[in-house]
Amino acid sequence: MDIRLSQCFIAVDDHDEALAFYRDALGLEVRNDVAFEGMRWVTVGAPSQPDVNLVLEPPLANPNASPADKQAMAELLAKGMLRGVIFASDDVDAAFERIRAAGGEVLQEPMDQAYGVRDCAFRDPAGNMLRFTQPRGK
Repeated sequence: MDIRLSQCFIAVDDHDEALAFYRDALGLEVRNDVAFEGMRWVTVGAPSQPDVNLVLEPPLANPNASPADKQAMAELLAKGMLRGVIFASDDVDAAFERIRAAGGEVLQEPMDQAYGVRDCAFRDPAGNMLRFTQPRGK
């Protein structure tokens, strides 16, 4: 039995702003852009991983959610309290410079961690934390 990651989801509050960040600053390709019942999902991914997709979705992608639940999720997103994504890179320092130059909000400059990686962190336009890691010595 083979189990592989296919898709993961990250909440965004403005798809056009998120798309510009993930496509232009991170260099991910747009694979799909779908609207349904007043909501929008944009699928992006790294060209080097054609079978792994990151789906940019509304903070609460459920048309039957209550207004109170939608508001609670929007507030958590605005505070940066929803989970983020960790990307692997073969050159964290170059990735950091590219994303910073594109206007990414820096949370942590590249640094060597005790657990064996060099990493840095940014916030996307919706407030989600994105980390970029590289095994040390590579």
